[in-house]
Amino acid sequence: MISIDEMNLLLDEIAEELPQEVFRELNGGVSLLQETKHSVNDPAGGLYTLGEYRRDQMGRYIVLYYGSICAVHGNKTREELRSSLKNLLTHELTHHLESLAGARDLEIKDKRDLEDYFQRTRKRHSQRRRPDV
Repeated sequence: MISIDEMNLLLDEIAEELPQEVFRELNGGVSLLQETKHSVNDPAGGLYTLGEYRRDQMGRYIVLYYGSICAVHGNKTREELRSSLKNLLTHELTHHLESLAGARDLEIKDKRDLEDYFQRTRKRHSQRRRPDV
């Protein structure tokens, strides 16, 4: 896995390729934090939060979690990682743009995807518990 400094450089390259309009009013920019963040939606702790769009008293900004990205994408090649980072950044920027427009479509989709994930996980778990007949 690449270092946090290398990942920051890769994110800078990706950001430079995107239209600058998508960063409008993103006054806090994009930060890459060292930490690993587990999803608050998963009490078992197996689901990671890779990034978040935040809007609070500090403004509008995106936080990405280096530790979580490494946990999920640590075995990828540099090009595969770059593609995953671009997808992650554009996902969070979509949240930002929707926030500016007063829309919540991606937020609703994320919630639905999370519910589907937990339903599949529960289904797999319950199938493993059944005794063989």
